[in-house]
Amino acid sequence: MAKEGYAVKKVTTTEDQVARFRLDIQTKLRQRVREAIETVLEEELAEALGCEAYQRSEGRRGYRNGSEQRSLTTEIGTREIRVPRGRLHQDNGTTTEFRSELLPRYARRTKVIDEAILGIYLAGANSRRIRKALEPLLGTAHLSKSAVSRVVARLKALFESWNERDLSEERYAILYLDGFHLKVRLARRVVSVPVLAVLGVAEDGTKVLISLKLAASEATSHWSGVLLGLQRRGLAVPALLVVDGHSGLRKALESWPEVRVQRCTRHKLVNLLEHCPVHARAELKRDYRGIVNAKDGMAGRKAYEAFLAKWLTLCPAVARSLEEASSELLTFYEFPKSMWRSLRTTNPLENLNREFRRRTKTQSSFSTEDAAITLLYGLVAFGQIRMHKIDGHHKVKALIAQTKTQAA
Repeated sequence: MAKEGYAVKKVTTTEDQVARFRLDIQTKLRQRVREAIETVLEEELAEALGCEAYQRSEGRRGYRNGSEQRSLTTEIGTREIRVPRGRLHQDNGTTTEFRSELLPRYARRTKVIDEAILGIYLAGANSRRIRKALEPLLGTAHLSKSAVSRVVARLKALFESWNERDLSEERYAILYLDGFHLKVRLARRVVSVPVLAVLGVAEDGTKVLISLKLAASEATSHWSGVLLGLQRRGLAVPALLVVDGHSGLRKALESWPEVRVQRCTRHKLVNLLEHCPVHARAELKRDYRGIVNAKDGMAGRKAYEAFLAKWLTLCPAVARSLEEASSELLTFYEFPKSMWRSLRTTNPLENLNREFRRRTKTQSSFSTEDAAITLLYGLVAFGQIRMHKIDGHHKVKALIAQTKTQAA
């Protein structure tokens, strides 16, 4: 019994030593961080004044004015730091207070903390859960509900700036256009509202979100507003538009008559199957694959014509549905073969929409339209949703150059 008691006491002592060691390390680390912040702020003030503390200099641009204590929350906790103050000489003989760019006047948290708050919010947590998640690190005194709300509210300002940015310097070879629906509370009722999204392919083949807009419907007027807005902001003409068969979007594309259009082959297959009897759908799929998986454009055209001739007899509704898409189903054959897989469907945008839905499924509905669209923007802007390059991305740069030449 004595040995057992001794063993327990020994383990407990070791655990206490480890705990004290960790506490000592954390204390020293916090002290070093505080000293580092204070040193950087001192150097910033010295540069603004043109001299160090107690240094005489003919080029002095002001004078020191004491210091103040401020609570600052960093990734290792909340600490009191000393913030130096100063006055800067003006040309008219007056002085103005020095304003730190590294630590703005009313800042109480570092950028890392704000990004952590946004990251947790974008992962689906509300203000209460954010505070609970960060409480072991930051405590509660410096992370109130209103503080969390103010950080999250900055997303709206960022989104508005992004949504109105100048696009004249951005070049995209391909644009994917499609819509999906979110549940939003409007006029005291939860309704399904379409989100009109535009995804572009940049010079290096990276997919870039260009535009997000909540609309009353996917009618022509709303899609036309999206496209005209992109043109107004200076977006250059792309080489290709990849779209589904929605009538509103198809009509809106008339505002860009010179751009080639690729109809989504996956959406068209769904349309064909809806017009086909169940017992003949396997045969229809085999014939349709001959069109979209041909070795080249000529073989694809022959398969298209053979499909029409066959199904005009078997099921006229299927043939008429295929004719509605016409040659726009085959546009992707005009581009490099390595890109075909990425160009014949709206899958890149569908995948993004799927991620949107997955990340927002914990919220049965959004309280406002702004809350919905801001969250979607934030998921992409802060890297919660990552997009890969398209197939054949090494061909995109040449495609953009070719489009520029044709436009000139």
